[in-house]
Amino acid sequence: MSFYSFEENTNPEQEDEHFMRLALNEARKAFEADEIPIGAIVVCKGKVVGRGYNLTEQLNDVTAHAEMQAFTAAAQTLGGKYLKDCTLYVTIEPCVMCAGASYWTQISRVVYGAKEEKRGFTKIGENLLHPKTLLKGGVLSAECGSLMTTFFANKRK
Repeated sequence: MSFYSFEENTNPEQEDEHFMRLALNEARKAFEADEIPIGAIVVCKGKVVGRGYNLTEQLNDVTAHAEMQAFTAAAQTLGGKYLKDCTLYVTIEPCVMCAGASYWTQISRVVYGAKEEKRGFTKIGENLLHPKTLLKGGVLSAECGSLMTTFFANKRK
């Protein structure tokens, strides 16, 4: 796993946008693989420690969501299952399963791009996250959402 470190003199908004763009790169990999285009990365202290994109079709596994792939990679990189000093960046609001998994990792922050109106976890309640987890939505929302819109429009042709 290659590490990417972000410069410390930037503001948090720029940092969130930068890392969301990296998550978008992962989502594009899913798009190219004909998977639902959701990408995720886990960042710890300014460094990317895990990344993933949807692999549900390729692995024939309904749990192979981008977030789950990124959590597994981050835990392996860091050598432990808890991600207390980390941030998850994901292009689409996590589902209930992924929000629950983030609870168990005790991740510090969850930052998502576009809202998921049908299956997003906030439809059920934000208390699915660990009590100490901060939530931020809407980072590069239009870009994240347009990838999904394009994917499903192509499926309907």
